[in-house]
Amino acid sequence: MGEMMAFTVQGIDHVVLRVVDVEGMIRFYQDVLGCAVERRKDDLGLIQLRAGRSLIDLVDVSGELGQKGGAAPGAGARNMDHLCLRIDPFDEAQIRAHLRAHGVEAGELATRYGAEGDGPSLYIEDPEGNTVELKGPPDARSSN
Repeated sequence: MGEMMAFTVQGIDHVVLRVVDVEGMIRFYQDVLGCAVERRKDDLGLIQLRAGRSLIDLVDVSGELGQKGGAAPGAGARNMDHLCLRIDPFDEAQIRAHLRAHGVEAGELATRYGAEGDGPSLYIEDPEGNTVELKGPPDARSSN
């Protein structure tokens, strides 16, 4: 029982939903749930909404990012691209060693934008093939 964890999850940084009706989804998350649009990348088909300390990202299935996920959401296709967990501390070597000890290989380290700004990030997959992003604290030089 006494394994030392290399990190602790601080919460969900963001959730990415693949959507068909972007404007309808924006209306729902804004009007029904009170989330505000924080950032739009229409060239990528990406809308990021503020959800408290977290973000909910909407990805248009017909946009540049959305097309990478295959068919539109439905019985035979997924609508969640990935789940991002904010972790602390973010020591890449320790995280990779911990993951490897559990038979999990992480992708390349990259700087990605999340709820707190740009910061270090690694992608892994869960046993059923769902992508989980592990995200560290924002870079000191980060800005929106």
